[in-house]
Amino acid sequence: MINEKLINWSKEFNVAITICDHEGKILEMNDKACETFAKDGGIKLVGQSVFDCHPERAQKILKGLLENQQTNCYTIEKNSVKKLIYQAPWYENGKYSGFIEFSLTIPFEIPHFIRK
Repeated sequence: MINEKLINWSKEFNVAITICDHEGKILEMNDKACETFAKDGGIKLVGQSVFDCHPERAQKILKGLLENQQTNCYTIEKNSVKKLIYQAPWYENGKYSGFIEFSLTIPFEIPHFIRK
């Protein structure tokens, strides 16, 4: 059954979600992304280039992600907070449309399970 009421699950989700088009223009940010990037402009970043928010090294990586429709995953530590960054392409009706970045806080020590 199709839900006739659209659920905006990502708006208040406690993971920073930023969506860019295939040229790197920021299309959408949820509340957590706006909070995370408040010092850089928060919601005012929508409509701006994602390249303007990153140093040269990161710009090269982002350009590669956009051009090659690749996924990038890594962890960072900043201000005593560890985060997992996951950047992946998104598609609309099978056509490449850009990438989405998920940034979530994770514990410094995290369980790892191998399941069979």
